Amino acid sequence: MVELVNKFEKLYDKLSSRWFLQKDGLGGEIPFFISPYDAMDEINVMDSIQMLKKKLNNAGVPILEINLYDVVCEILDEKGGMERMFRVEKAKSKDKFLKALQSSLNIHQILIPNIDEKIKASNAKIYFLTGVGLVYPFIRSHTILNNLQNIAKEAPTVMFFPGEYDGHSLNLFGLLKDDNYYRAFNIDNIEAK
Repeated sequence: MVELVNKFEKLYDKLSSRWFLQKDGLGGEIPFFISPYDAMDEINVMDSIQMLKKKLNNAGVPILEINLYDVVCEILDEKGGMERMFRVEKAKSKDKFLKALQSSLNIHQILIPNIDEKIKASNAKIYFLTGVGLVYPFIRSHTILNNLQNIAKEAPTVMFFPGEYDGHSLNLFGLLKDDNYYRAFNIDNIEAK
């Protein structure tokens, strides 16, 4: 627990710093950062994220949290509700259910436009992307990041990732290697300035 407290104290120092908020020193790279954590700490990390948001907001740094699980639930509710999806899951094979779910949450036509609306309606200085593990396998983190780079340009984006990120590949839960993703910085490896 002490390690997690230290991690979030360092995150606060980095995220509230002028160089981070002004996206200095990125060499023209997209301001995307990944904060990996041990999936076993999920509940404590979610609590720590909420405390970090509150502390940053109090310091004049508004945060927009995009919890992928919550966004998915909102979209599914608009498309007939969760009960409808449960009926589809019960009546169809797992593969057909997964396809129906992915169709309802089409990345390009539904999910990313929904996130884009949230970003445009916000005055956030930082975007937090959470709920990554909760939406696996029907939404993949590298797919979200690849599509977000077109809309999340006004502020840095920090994805809280339950797994490992070595600067090249995402390893969800420390067990499932995702496609390579090279356009984000591991925020744990960056020194506060």
